[in-house]
Amino acid sequence: MISGALAAALTPLRDGGQALDEDAFEPYARFLEQGGLDGILALGTTGEGILLTLGERKRVVELYLAAGLRVIAHCGAQSTRDTVELAAHAADVGAAAVAVIGPPYFELDDEALLAHFAAAAQACEPLPFYLYEFARASGYSIPLGVLERLREVAPNLTGLKVSDAPFDRFEPYLVEGLDVFVGPERLIDRGLARGAVGAVSAMASAFPELVVEAVRTGSPEATERVGRLRDAVERFPRHATLKRIVARRGVPIREDVRGPLRRLTDEERSAVDVLASDTSLRV
Repeated sequence: MISGALAAALTPLRDGGQALDEDAFEPYARFLEQGGLDGILALGTTGEGILLTLGERKRVVELYLAAGLRVIAHCGAQSTRDTVELAAHAADVGAAAVAVIGPPYFELDDEALLAHFAAAAQACEPLPFYLYEFARASGYSIPLGVLERLREVAPNLTGLKVSDAPFDRFEPYLVEGLDVFVGPERLIDRGLARGAVGAVSAMASAFPELVVEAVRTGSPEATERVGRLRDAVERFPRHATLKRIVARRGVPIREDVRGPLRRLTDEERSAVDVLASDTSLRV
């Protein structure tokens, strides 16, 4: 069973975001490991997965696995064919699990969505399969009816990562018999109290020790601390900001992101450097 505190990991890039920075994966993985995490979700929203090529996404999973991390590979893609290819690869190379978000852009009915998820789950079977519920990113919520029908046809369906907020949008996915990971940091304590098995956190990509504390203790105070950090980071372009903070914490990772995401301006960079050194946000 996968549980505990996981980072929604960053993807190190170079050349203005045009290529993977393969040399940065191992030191970044050590940073996450030393922070006490139980694993990572690779190539999710924080990991820029949708913006990378299939070959790059496969390589990212391989690099994190080579660094010794426990990896849930996010394999959601625009087409079922690509999603299936990524899910099968993740299973072949030794990922711990696969997660898939609903494809964005097209309005899919329940039958189309069920077929898509069932194909992805079958491609990685018997690896644990998780749905990634994030309405703001996919453009819609996964219907609970689709979830229940998927349980009937996908025996490896294990749970969900739920990134919806506020809590009244998160709560319906706390389905008995499925393992749920909390995405929104401010919901960690409430989610755990209602039966969630852990958190997959963007803030854990840069502040792993604080998310570990929030998950281990389940305390409102630790949850609030991580939530305040999230609010501070969200004042800036998130991906570049988190990479800048990780670099300031001693990891040789560049600020580079894949377009249309952007780097920080000089003014933003100065402000982020202040944020990275602001210990008042961590206590």
